[in-house]
Amino acid sequence: MAVFTPVSDEEAQALLRRLGLGELSSLRGIQGGIENTNYFVTCEAGEYVLTLFERLDFEHLPFYLHLMKHLAHHGVPVPDPQPDAKGEILHTVHGKPAALVNKLAGASELAPTPDHCAAVGEMLARMHLAGRDYDRRQPNLRGLAWWNETVPVVLPYLEPPQAALLRSELAYQNHVAAGSAYAALPRGPVHADLFRDNVMFEEGRLTGFFDFYFAGVDSWLFDLAVCLNDWCIVLETGEHHAPRAQAFLQAYLRVRPLAAAERRLLPAMLRAGALRFWISRLWDFHLPRDAHMLKPHDPGHFERVLRQRVAEPVVI
Repeated sequence: MAVFTPVSDEEAQALLRRLGLGELSSLRGIQGGIENTNYFVTCEAGEYVLTLFERLDFEHLPFYLHLMKHLAHHGVPVPDPQPDAKGEILHTVHGKPAALVNKLAGASELAPTPDHCAAVGEMLARMHLAGRDYDRRQPNLRGLAWWNETVPVVLPYLEPPQAALLRSELAYQNHVAAGSAYAALPRGPVHADLFRDNVMFEEGRLTGFFDFYFAGVDSWLFDLAVCLNDWCIVLETGEHHAPRAQAFLQAYLRVRPLAAAERRLLPAMLRAGALRFWISRLWDFHLPRDAHMLKPHDPGHFERVLRQRVAEPVVI
């Protein structure tokens, strides 16, 4: 989260009145993240998060917002987009598309234990199954097509060893995606960005998933791999953390067992998940946008994760 577009108290108050949520008490910009403008909003009706979308447009946003509504209806704890009097959940603030969602209770767990990982694994599997009958379709906009488009843009900024790894891994992922095993992977709506800072806990209990604005239809295995690459690694080195990974996978598999193609391709998808975030962090680091509050992520982190996944494949 970050602040690219300043929002005044008057603009926030106007939105709250349209949504029937009463008077504004406080408006506070949220630091962190690199995609959208975010504020904490406190008002008579409670606490909310206001998001102004800086890259996503009115065409793509209904997929994300209605997915959150769908998952909430199926018992998955996610933020609920607030409607206006006409039932619309996509709004306009400062000339940009915007949404207001309820603020989840608790806080992110940035040093997770195996128990935390098990809770996320179980809920991720529940989320995947709950999305099976979601009737809107939109591809993962940060998937393979975007990798192929973006890698040539970031290559000039890299040292030769990094550039060689990026080229070779992209070629490998294109090869995997052309195979029959990849075509057989079960698919549906995925979060695609479920890192430690996008999950809330309160007194050890998982209270919700949030930030669905990278969601799309993709393989559930890719979503699982993205999670394992954050929740189940040693952050300083990118190394696999076996006890956390075992807890995560066992909990996930109790709800949704993996198909044969998924077991076969887990090592490749772990590499794919690392590649996706290495590319996006390179892009954001070397081609940054102006923001009033912005904390860029280190692209070297996912380079380390990718190298570990190539050197030591995880097999289940």
